[in-house]
Amino acid sequence: MENGFTHFDDDGNAVMVDIGDKPITDRIAVARGDIKVSSEVISAITSKSAKKGDVISVARIAGIMGAKKNSELIPLCHNINLTKVVVDFDIDVENSVIHAMCTAEARGMTGVEMEALTGVSVALLTVYDMCKAMDKHMEIGNIKVTSKSGGKSGDWSIGSETDDR
Repeated sequence: MENGFTHFDDDGNAVMVDIGDKPITDRIAVARGDIKVSSEVISAITSKSAKKGDVISVARIAGIMGAKKNSELIPLCHNINLTKVVVDFDIDVENSVIHAMCTAEARGMTGVEMEALTGVSVALLTVYDMCKAMDKHMEIGNIKVTSKSGGKSGDWSIGSETDDR
């Protein structure tokens, strides 16, 4: 790993990282993201009157499914036995923004940041899909890992003393 990237060998070839010697630890990662929507979309979601159904319930299930399918979507990610995935939403009616959060947990040899990021992304994409007939200008953004725990690098969260950005 002389080049500083774990997914490339010294010759620049893409490789799957060998985690065989890593200890099994409890792993947790939280990712967040937002979707800016119209007031019409907010109203339809909060009143559960969107034509495609209960947007938040469907997006929650989609986010969980997305986290579970992460290794099928991202080529060099390991298949992880997730022990728990939670997708939550906070609707900011005043600013017409839906905040989504995905928490992924596992007991294993590698982290679950990618699963949390995939979960929150799929949840937000599902909101977009279910509401695109009402609002063609929705904007998804601000997707990031906000905390992780477990593994060699230890615990980290945005705003903590270990946040070295």
